[in-house]
Amino acid sequence: MPRSSAIGAEETRRRLLNAAARGFRTSGYGALGVDAVAKDAGVTSGAFYAHFGSKAEAFRETLRTGLGELRDGIAMWREGGPGWLRRFATWYLGPQRRADLSSSCALPTLSLEAARSDDATRAEYAARIREIAATLADDPSAAAQERALAVLALLSGGMIMAHAVGDSRLGTRIARAVVNAVEKVGTPDDGVSDRHSDRRANPSTE
Repeated sequence: MPRSSAIGAEETRRRLLNAAARGFRTSGYGALGVDAVAKDAGVTSGAFYAHFGSKAEAFRETLRTGLGELRDGIAMWREGGPGWLRRFATWYLGPQRRADLSSSCALPTLSLEAARSDDATRAEYAARIREIAATLADDPSAAAQERALAVLALLSGGMIMAHAVGDSRLGTRIARAVVNAVEKVGTPDDGVSDRHSDRRANPSTE
């Protein structure tokens, strides 16, 4: 395939994926049609099927991409050192992200759609959740993994509630409450890993 054609195909796929992501977030899987995705992307329905064999395949790719972005974002925020978890949660539940459902995180916006989907999609979702929890915990212990899952549940549930209330003041209160809860779930060094707290308790291991 000529390079220009390959670049064109990649751009078309990117536009279709972005359009699908917006549509699934705002309309839901059942209400979103292939024609609407193609129209939003500025291509034909035939182009959609050339890149995705079905709407279900497009949804799985949207889910994989969106949850991958969350995983990578958490990894980046972890590099910020002490206090990173509260800073991340504050940003995650910030007013701009609460206001725009179409560009909100895949975790709160697509989880229910994944729950209603087929076995292959739910398996994909479960695999991505495990990856995100492992990145958030940065520790293989069962306790750290459970705290990571609790943090994800708090963030996801908080975002859904903040979106649903339609009241900016109440949305801010919800966000603040969730940020405080997330911080409490984290260890004293603002992570969800046991390793640093273990070292403080046993300084001889340093």
